[in-house]
Amino acid sequence: MKKIYSFLFALLFISISAQDLQKIAKEITDEGITLYRSEMASWYGTDIFLENYVEKENIAGYFSYIDGGVPKCVFFSKEHQIIGTVAFPTNYELKDAKLDLTQRAFTTIEKDYFDLRQKTLERVQSDPIFNQYENTNFNIIPVITQKEKKVYIITGTNVNNLVLIGNDYLLNFNKKNEITKVQPLHKSLIAQKIVDEEVGKTVSAMHSHILEDWPFITPTDICTLMLYQKFTDWENYTVVSKKYTSLWNTKSNFLVIMKTDVIRKINEDQKKRHP
Repeated sequence: MKKIYSFLFALLFISISAQDLQKIAKEITDEGITLYRSEMASWYGTDIFLENYVEKENIAGYFSYIDGGVPKCVFFSKEHQIIGTVAFPTNYELKDAKLDLTQRAFTTIEKDYFDLRQKTLERVQSDPIFNQYENTNFNIIPVITQKEKKVYIITGTNVNNLVLIGNDYLLNFNKKNEITKVQPLHKSLIAQKIVDEEVGKTVSAMHSHILEDWPFITPTDICTLMLYQKFTDWENYTVVSKKYTSLWNTKSNFLVIMKTDVIRKINEDQKKRHP
């Protein structure tokens, strides 16, 4: 009877563990997609705005956010006035984007996003935790929900044929828009070629996580993978840490997280079955 109880308890533990990882996977995926939608608005919004706005010297900056489900990229002047808004449909078709060049004041929520952006820039310029590399730039992605305010920073590249993973950061803010925590999400910057000179395009890629606080694939990883999905042939992407392995399907944008030792046992079993 004790053996039966032990067996049932083990099954229950495995089931609970799997449910917890499934919940974590969904939360990371949702956050990653939010970052992706914001960055897509920035990518395409910048092109559209610069093509149509004449007084380039008046542009002081921009930021993107999701407004009632609609991705928007807004541009502001040196006088801190909104001078352009580009709104996108969910498919990001440029022909369906809506451009508004009306000069106006910030809305209440836009003031918040602007404040987070400015304070992030100030922190980046003063804090040695941020590493900046040649031919790269920091992309600032503020996120505001009912529960929290935060800013993600990802590293973009000016070089073709590269996908940059890592050298990304998370800044947490309180209700007064004061920075409460700054942390790197990766130990270093990882440059991965889209087309390798020797093998051409590959169907998969991976990297490892060393930082104990980030054992899973990060929302910034997912954001970057989605941004570059149309340029690569990656069908899946794997992130491995000591305890967990994250499996991202780039075709379906679906994430599975498993314990690394379970993956290892499965691989060993497959080698025995198919030597």
